[in-house]
Amino acid sequence: MIQYLLFDLDNTLYSSRYGLEQNVSRRITDFTAGFLGLSTEETVKLRARRIPFYGTTLEWLMAEEGLTDADHYFRIIHPEDEAEILPPDPALGEFLEGIKLPKAVLTNSPMEHAERVLARLGIRSCFGPVFDIRWNNFKGKPRPDVYRRVLECLNSSPETTLFIDDYPKYITGYLALGGKGLLFDENNEHPAHQGPRIRELREVSLHLD
Repeated sequence: MIQYLLFDLDNTLYSSRYGLEQNVSRRITDFTAGFLGLSTEETVKLRARRIPFYGTTLEWLMAEEGLTDADHYFRIIHPEDEAEILPPDPALGEFLEGIKLPKAVLTNSPMEHAERVLARLGIRSCFGPVFDIRWNNFKGKPRPDVYRRVLECLNSSPETTLFIDDYPKYITGYLALGGKGLLFDENNEHPAHQGPRIRELREVSLHLD
């Protein structure tokens, strides 16, 4: 029986059609190109080769390329007006409030980004803890220790905590711990995913048994 809901943030609690995450990805590419002194094309290729070994670009740059100022990185990647592209979503708030289970957020983004997005959507009050990349010592999903630390903090277990994310590898990592996961596949991009998928966030309510 599900006793806790753990949500990803970006492209999960809002639709990818708004382009917020695409803007973030573009800024990451631009920053990385400048930091490494590479062209955009070279950066895209290098990032594609290295990211499979890490949860985030930041983790890769800190581990292999000598980046030390994470706060500067976040200021560039997540400007203060970034969430203005999103419309408030009172219907989502009503839906989340209607699920009488405790809820938390686990994101590979920094807290300032998470708080902006949740506030813009009007759903911050629907959630208890927000676990960001700093809280996890800059080590993101899908590292097993990330999930374990979150579950310990929630005083919950993988078997009773449903995790919802739009990245297959993040869901797969959680399932490997014996957890229950839902892939939010809004645009049907991952039909081969081995596990339950949903196309609309409101389908979460069908997976709470």
